[in-house]
Amino acid sequence: MRRVRYHSYGGPEVLRIEDAEQPEPGPGQVRLRTEVIGTNFIDSKLRQGWGERYGRPMPATLTGDVVGTVEAVGPDGDPALIGRRFAALSEDAYADQVVADTRWLTPVPDGLDDGSATMLSMIAPIALGTLRFGRIAPGETVLVQAAAGAIGHLTVQLAKILGAGRVIGTAGSPSKLDFVRARGADVAIDYTDDAWPEQVRAAAPEGVDLVLDGVGGEGTARGLDLLAPGGRMVTYGFAAGEPEAIPVRTLYSLRSVIGFSLLAWRTARPDEVTKTVAEVTDHFLAGRLRGTVHTRLPLTEAVKAHQILDDRAQLGRVLLVP
Repeated sequence: MRRVRYHSYGGPEVLRIEDAEQPEPGPGQVRLRTEVIGTNFIDSKLRQGWGERYGRPMPATLTGDVVGTVEAVGPDGDPALIGRRFAALSEDAYADQVVADTRWLTPVPDGLDDGSATMLSMIAPIALGTLRFGRIAPGETVLVQAAAGAIGHLTVQLAKILGAGRVIGTAGSPSKLDFVRARGADVAIDYTDDAWPEQVRAAAPEGVDLVLDGVGGEGTARGLDLLAPGGRMVTYGFAAGEPEAIPVRTLYSLRSVIGFSLLAWRTARPDEVTKTVAEVTDHFLAGRLRGTVHTRLPLTEAVKAHQILDDRAQLGRVLLVP
């Protein structure tokens, strides 16, 4: 079978298609025949050098949200799973076949398009989970950072579904701003303008009740400064780099910061995650939540997919098809 790995850090050109042995599922695992792969922005940063910082071994694999059909189960696995279609998060996703943990297989219902199906295992639960952990309440003002991205464009919609009174989304180009507004944001602001916080204040002079921050860097501190008394920030990623240090005194005005990780949530509260996956699935099927696919490329064009991620050019999700 084919898989994509890289043996050194660098630009998209370091990605290589290799021949590999068919993976065998271990206890508690299945093997999926891959139909489509949802790429993740974090792999762009890891490939550029973050992987070295966080001790990822070489040659490095790439993560992704795989939709596929079960071909084999591990020892003592349930043979009734064979032939069924699931979505699953994989640490070695860019491949014709992958192994995945049985515990976290997400059934793909009939009638759901494969692009939206790739969102069931990770990015949609993250979008809804951050809103839940941020204790969103009806009528509140929500700021979604990177609102045109794979997670952000779902968060905008889910905030509205949960009753947000005003949703403000940040994005980095005119086309992305249009996209964010089309997904339900009341206000869209260009974060490449250094004065973007002032624009948020103009749109929400009383302050923001909830900030969803997957950007990091200086954006974390600037977003925190926009919170109203009693406001909350949920930080779940750092696409722009590690967040700046937050002086504790900035929290004394009744602000709070909550760290969120899907993997930590799975470990601590697995039943909540299962319910959340079922909830976002229902939203997709009912048409309340719309997943957007920016482009669909063959696996052999993984380099092109990563160029799009590097350029932050995508609206929604970039897919690879074996």
